[in-house]
Parts: sequence; structure tokens; C-alpha cells
Amino acid sequence: MLHDVEAVVLVGGRGTRLRPLTLSAPKPMLPMAGVPFLAHLLSRIRAAGVRHVVLGTSYLAETFSDHFGDGEALGLDISYVVEDRPLGTGGGIRNVAKYLSSENVLVFNGDVLCGTDLGAVVDTHRRTEADVTLHLVRVRDPRAYGCVPTDADGQVLEFLEKTADPPTDQINAGCYVFRRSVIESIPQGRPVSVERETFPGLLAAGARVSGHVDNAYWRDMGTPADLVHGSADLVRGIAPSDALPGPTGESLLLDGAKVADSALVFGGTTVGRGARIGGGARVEGATLFDGAVVGEGAVIEHAVIGAGARVDEGAVVSESVVGDRAVVGEYCELRGGMRIWPDVVLPPRGVRFSPDV
Repeated sequence: MLHDVEAVVLVGGRGTRLRPLTLSAPKPMLPMAGVPFLAHLLSRIRAAGVRHVVLGTSYLAETFSDHFGDGEALGLDISYVVEDRPLGTGGGIRNVAKYLSSENVLVFNGDVLCGTDLGAVVDTHRRTEADVTLHLVRVRDPRAYGCVPTDADGQVLEFLEKTADPPTDQINAGCYVFRRSVIESIPQGRPVSVERETFPGLLAAGARVSGHVDNAYWRDMGTPADLVHGSADLVRGIAPSDALPGPTGESLLLDGAKVADSALVFGGTTVGRGARIGGGARVEGATLFDGAVVGEGAVIEHAVIGAGARVDEGAVVSESVVGDRAVVGEYCELRGGMRIWPDVVLPPRGVRFSPDV
């Protein structure tokens, strides 16, 4: 158990790729499987034995403290540090240094859903006497990520930007272990990138930078599709979490949710508090926020339906986002990444992809 390790979670980003969902909430506070995404990460940190967590916030900072408070309900001691201006990953880590006291500090990007064994990452850090240890995951197509090759002893060799011909399938998974002395050596008060400045600088100075490689569950919550699939994986028990507010299965119904007997709800769907699904509707692998309404015969596939939004009879919403309180009129058809902003009202048959209505 990691009782002698503290944790830092960087949650200051604006989440622009997830708009319109992040117009009213930071990305880590968006509902995933019935609770804010951050709650799943905090549950993993708590399960590893860490007790003190520092959240580095910026955008809509008050939403974090309003929800989690001092962390007592989670068995944690949570501190909050607000960035007055964007400082990047390295600058954000340096900004919280005065709140840390342990020799080794776990650092997380606050937008990654991961099932790695945190104790094993810290063990690698200690065993190799590293200055910094990176959690690395293997992915099928590393061309979209920065690659991190390592030698036979797990020493990181270099940090490569996205390339058409990557030499390794290992990528930076957004979880690190830092010696506190390294954190204190990061320049203060200006933007710093750990990937482009801190880590290459450590290698150039001869520091020990280790890689902990595994095949654990990992997903970057960068897009609405990632949010939907990550939530479904949590509901179905594919992604591990101690924060799920119910049993794993094909669907998760929160308090007050009502589903008609003839509706089909499956694929890891979350039905939010007070949400309603009408007769004959088909909802697969979707996330319905609190108070959402799905009409009779509507089809929702791998989509997000915002809080208080309504999808009327016979409408189709596939791989799309419907913002809070928006209305998708009868027999509308949304497909392929469409995004409806909050409070927008689409009239019946107002948007179609098919010519059959």
C-alpha cells in the first residue's frame, strides 16, 4: 500500500474537444457511469493506499471543491490549487509543489481512464532508483501518439513526437512517479511541458528516467466517442473502478430512472437520475445525463444525451452529442459526430441523413 506516496491530478484543461458538454462542466467532472469521471480515478488512487491528493485546477475550478469537498467521503485528504493562467503539464506540477511532503509523488493527467496497478508503477520507480518513472502502454497504432522507447533495463531512451514510422508501440499513458526534488527543480511561474522540456532535459542531464510498461486498460477521454465508450466499459466492468454506483452489467439505471418494459437498453448504457426511456426505444452503449428523455421508438447509439435534453418519437441519434436541454424533434436523424448545442430545438424531421421520411 502506498501510504507514503502523495498524488497530484492535473484537471485544469478546458476540454474543448468535448464541447458542448464542457461548456458547463470541466472534462473531469462530466458524468461517466453515473459519477464524475474524476471519481473513478480518485477511487483507484484511494484503493492503492494513497491518502493525500492535490488537484491542480483552473477552468471552472469551484466545481471540483463543491463536489468533492475535503475528500473525507472518499477516504482522502484533498487539497486544491488554482492556476491563474495555463502553465502546461510541467508548470502545473511545479505549481502544487509546496503542498507536497512525500519523497515520491504520483502524477496523473486528469483525463485518462486507466486500469494499471499503481503499486507496481511505484515499485518500478523504487527498484530502479529513478528520478522519474513513466507509465507506458502498448497500443495498436502508436502513430497518433508520442512514442517512448526503452532499453532492456527499462531506461527511457528518448521522447519522440508523432511520427509515421514509430520505432515502438509504447506511448506515454499520462501517469508518472516523480521524486519531489525533481518537481522542485521545474521552473516556476511559466508554462512548462514535461514531454518537450522536463523529460528530455532530465535525459540530457544523465538522470534516471524509467518506463513501466504494461497492457492494462487505458483510454484517453479526449473526444465524445472516448467518453461514451469509456463509460460503457465502466458499466460493463471492462474498466476497473470502485466508484460505480451500482452493479456492473449491460445497463446502469440511476435513482428515479424509468425505462418502459418494451424498450431495449444495453451495451453499457447509463440512464441518469430521473431520465425516461419510452416504449419500443432502442438505446445501445449510450450515456443519458440526469433528466434526459427518450421518446417512443427512438434509437440512441453510442451517443451522449445531455441533462434535461429530449429525443422525441422515432428520432435517431448515433455517435453524436445532444447538449443540455436541447430537443431533437420527431424523426430527426443525427449521425457521424454531430453536436447539438444546449437549448437548441430541432423541429420534427428537421435534420435527416436518410430520404425515407
